[in-house]
Amino acid sequence: MTLTEENYIKTIYQLGKYGIQTVSTNSIADALETKASSVTDMMKKLAEKGYVNYKKYQGVNLSIKGKKTAAEIVRKHRLWEVFLVEKLNFFWDEVHEIAEQLEHIKSEKLINELDKLLDYPTHDPHGDPIPDKFGDIEKTDKILLFNLENNTKGVCVGVKDTSSIFLKYLDKQKIALGSEITILSREDFDDSMVIKIGDTSMSISQTVASNLFVKKV
Repeated sequence: MTLTEENYIKTIYQLGKYGIQTVSTNSIADALETKASSVTDMMKKLAEKGYVNYKKYQGVNLSIKGKKTAAEIVRKHRLWEVFLVEKLNFFWDEVHEIAEQLEHIKSEKLINELDKLLDYPTHDPHGDPIPDKFGDIEKTDKILLFNLENNTKGVCVGVKDTSSIFLKYLDKQKIALGSEITILSREDFDDSMVIKIGDTSMSISQTVASNLFVKKV
């Protein structure tokens, strides 16, 4: 596969909830910031190679071969992110673009040894699950912080937005994976929320609350 083909496969895998759902060509185009016509051309190529099931106007889903390939790419990406944070002391907002380059390395032995070196992590630094060598993923019972009721607590287990600017914002607010967050109140006007982390109370916007995953406690 070419690097572009791998990026398409990975995008379909992630948009389709790890290869389960059918994905529209428009959603793929939006995710990859390209034209819908370009996506259609690529889907035809990938279908010919047996990676996707594609019918015009009906969207696309991954074949068994496509799911396996996509899971391998995602596994490599997320293992490299763990390596960069845990072994090379990168910050979590610095690793995504580097892992985008490293995920295309073909050596299966290298990735298996990397997994072993890291003691078989199940989640990357952003809380996203890492497929194992068989493509299986450990499911986490999580909801968006925005959907947590008032006067309830949740532990931050992931982020929906992995952009550098958002992760730096979280660092500034001292919000990290493992933070216990209590919803104190919600503003009807703009859905902003007052939350408490440790002994610190703060106001966060609806946008922030809609990009943090928590597990109820």
